[in-house]
Amino acid sequence: MKYLSTILLFVLCQAAAAASYTIEVSKSERILTVKQNEKVIKEYNISHGRGGTGTKIRSGDKKTPTGTYRAVDFKTNSKFYFFIQLNYPNPVDAWRGYRNEVISASEFKQIILAYKRNSVPPQNTGLGGYIGIHGIGWTTDEKRRIHEAHNWTEGCIAVRNEEINELKKYIELGTKVVIRE
Repeated sequence: MKYLSTILLFVLCQAAAAASYTIEVSKSERILTVKQNEKVIKEYNISHGRGGTGTKIRSGDKKTPTGTYRAVDFKTNSKFYFFIQLNYPNPVDAWRGYRNEVISASEFKQIILAYKRNSVPPQNTGLGGYIGIHGIGWTTDEKRRIHEAHNWTEGCIAVRNEEINELKKYIELGTKVVIRE
């Protein structure tokens, strides 16, 4: 019996240690929040797309999408230091794009299939792609000032390089990222 309770305690501890985190982004407040079971673990100041308010509608609009996404890839060789790719466009983005004739029926189906497979959706449609969370790249005092004062990205969410290093420990493939206005 003691052996079984020790195993049970070990399993429970492992489950607690592996509990997943959720990332929430408020574009209007320019804050990224790491949560675990609704408890705030960490907050970071961000920059986001310089295209203004509203969700991303098409490639080149420089807006950060709003909605619920998942981390689907990590790129260590990014010009922005480290890149956590999100599964943009998701099915909601795809439906909006198809309805507004930004993407074809075939592209819509490819995005839905990628979502079902938990893989990277097509990145070269009229909706754009390569949306994620990243650092600021080669750092200068001027870049730091721009990052702190302005939304400067093409649609991604940016934090300072040392912050993306911290953030990496909270994000794994499949981590939920909720982006709100």
